[in-house]
Amino acid sequence: MIARVTLEIALGKEFDYLIPTEFERQIEVGSRVKVPFGPRQVMGCVTTLAESSPHTNLRSILKVVGAQSLVTPKVLALARWIADYYCCPVEIALKSVLPESVRREKEGWQKQLYARLLPVVGEKPKLTKRQIEVLTLLEEWREMPLQQLLALAETTADTVRRLEDKGLVSITPQTLERDPYAHEHILPTQALALNADQTKALSAIMAAMDVASAPAEARHPPPPAKTFLLYGVTGSGKTEVYLQAITHALQQGKGAIVLVPEISLTPQTVERFKGRFSSGPLRTLVAVLHSHLSAGERHDEWHKIRQGRARIVIGARSAIFAPVDPLGLIVVDEEHEHSYKQEEAPRYHARDVAVVRGQREGAVVVLGSATPSLESYYNVQRGKYGLLELPIRADDKQMPVVRIVDMRMEGKQEKGVPIFSQRLRDAMADRLDKKEQVMLFLNRRGYATSLQCPKCGYVAQCPNCSLALTYHRHNQKLCCHICGHEAPAPTRCPGEKCGNPAIRFAGMGTEKVEATLAKLFPHANIRRMDSDTLKRKDDYRRHLGDFRTGKIDILVGTQMIAKGLHFPNVTLVGIIYADLSLHMPDFRASERTFQLLTQVAGRAGRGDVEGEVVVQAFTPFHPAIQYARRHDFAGFYEQEIGFREQLKYPPVSRIALLTMKGRNEDKVRFSADHLKRELETGLAGIKDLIMAGPAPAPLLRAETYYRYQIMLRTRQMSRLSQSLARIAQAQKWPDDVSLTIDIDPVNLM
Repeated sequence: MIARVTLEIALGKEFDYLIPTEFERQIEVGSRVKVPFGPRQVMGCVTTLAESSPHTNLRSILKVVGAQSLVTPKVLALARWIADYYCCPVEIALKSVLPESVRREKEGWQKQLYARLLPVVGEKPKLTKRQIEVLTLLEEWREMPLQQLLALAETTADTVRRLEDKGLVSITPQTLERDPYAHEHILPTQALALNADQTKALSAIMAAMDVASAPAEARHPPPPAKTFLLYGVTGSGKTEVYLQAITHALQQGKGAIVLVPEISLTPQTVERFKGRFSSGPLRTLVAVLHSHLSAGERHDEWHKIRQGRARIVIGARSAIFAPVDPLGLIVVDEEHEHSYKQEEAPRYHARDVAVVRGQREGAVVVLGSATPSLESYYNVQRGKYGLLELPIRADDKQMPVVRIVDMRMEGKQEKGVPIFSQRLRDAMADRLDKKEQVMLFLNRRGYATSLQCPKCGYVAQCPNCSLALTYHRHNQKLCCHICGHEAPAPTRCPGEKCGNPAIRFAGMGTEKVEATLAKLFPHANIRRMDSDTLKRKDDYRRHLGDFRTGKIDILVGTQMIAKGLHFPNVTLVGIIYADLSLHMPDFRASERTFQLLTQVAGRAGRGDVEGEVVVQAFTPFHPAIQYARRHDFAGFYEQEIGFREQLKYPPVSRIALLTMKGRNEDKVRFSADHLKRELETGLAGIKDLIMAGPAPAPLLRAETYYRYQIMLRTRQMSRLSQSLARIAQAQKWPDDVSLTIDIDPVNLM
């Protein structure tokens, strides 16, 4: 037998190896193996089994890693699709499918010694006082970790070993599973009553799951859409629909994958799912996969899934590859979030991969959002997805009142633009007097956005990026939020022949908002949440726990507080600089602004008291702001899709973004020009292709690299992907210049 193996080193092809007789029963598609490659020994994955090979003098597989294949044939096929569509080698796609902690040659289970009491056979031997104390403890516990036993008995391992010699105790190693949520007490919960809209949505999802589970010959009428867009306003009860749909999947003997934008930022989600499925006839383990787990925790959670003990998986984008089999349901919550897009190769979008996996495995896919992406809503309009709507909040709670403040007028009245408008200051004072809570949102961290000299015009720039440095007051440093460069903040202008001591800081960030709040409301408990304040693993959970229990009056944060949070006592949300993202050089700027404002506004009024949102903006009449004020997604979509159709931007067409980068700008520009000529020849057969560039990237220099871009637009993306991979493979670039291909990019910077 021959095994075709994809190696972990990026060579872009597979290699044939002989399967030794002793491994024939162990090796299957998806098995991890160790093979010789030149003078080295490398790890790889078996992707095909064959009877023969066109090659001669084949070398043999050296070792099989693990008793079970790690990649299921279905997930392996998905990895191949990712490689083809997103223009990357299969081995790179396979690295995304398998976490690094699972790919290691050495088994990653943690072992711990346990002491267990054995039944006495014959006459009991003579024991010391200390040995009797150890046996007394074991009679109570029957079995316990050796270290715990030694601590309780206040003795040494030698005492227990002598009991083992006498045949009274056994000491054996056992696998110790690392559970990131083991220390938490999860309360079991029951299904909630659904309103009419929730019931209708759940019925449609369950009906599709029933059709998908039926034999092909019994599917009459043909199955409805496999994919649904669940469009529900904030607080409408989408999660309860997910939970009850998963219950239906478990009843069918199938599992489910639930994707969330960033699982470490939404502990409430984990609590709800674990609470629902921790007991009862459908009891199952719920595995959690995200980047904040330790390598050991990730290893153990993944194997719980592969062994079938955890039939529900909650995680960030890479959880879409979890080896759930059979798979009945995939939920992509907050499907509009751009964090579902991988920024390194393979540059896949987890939402789109979820749809493809669902189609391939006969699983129903539910995309949920209060602010759907234009791509998903466009697919609804074209009949590719089914639309399920939850237009009102659960328990008939009212949507918050949204008030827009024109900060241009505030600046005229106060002789300079203040951080807080008078309306927002008054509203905060009123809510604090009533012992209610406030959330303030500004999607910019730090104290000031730049350091400027009013005399000579000097601006502190990052030496590695085309970007001004941000001032962080707590450590008196200037920082670059792209490459991480830091420098001490000067006390006078460092410009040549200037030295002006009146150098000043311009703009504002969350740190400045927090400092200003402390002066305005000295008796309020204020907490800031951004990546500068959340350094440790459990900081986010601890901060939110304090907010939930009322220890915090005002919570200030960036976009990490904008989504998925449910705090009934939050009655006021203030958005400090609503149009901050409107002026980015990106065709999605309006869409992102609308989504962010709507999501942040949705944190208010989830309890018994009606919520209020104060939106501060310098362009208050911009459509994105006005439609967000009215919670009118359909209206926003209609005006925005017209703009996209005119310029053939997604979702009307698809985009491929090609970026040349290197440290010599002239070489990069020359290489980009050469690439354009190759593309004009190689892509001539794609009739609807629109090519723009090459042009400098919006952020020309990042992390010491100059970058030039070519943007391609077409409806025929699968055909374009194949052509791009072929053209890129045929090129030879200078040693210090490289090309990246991003299919369906979400960030044009």
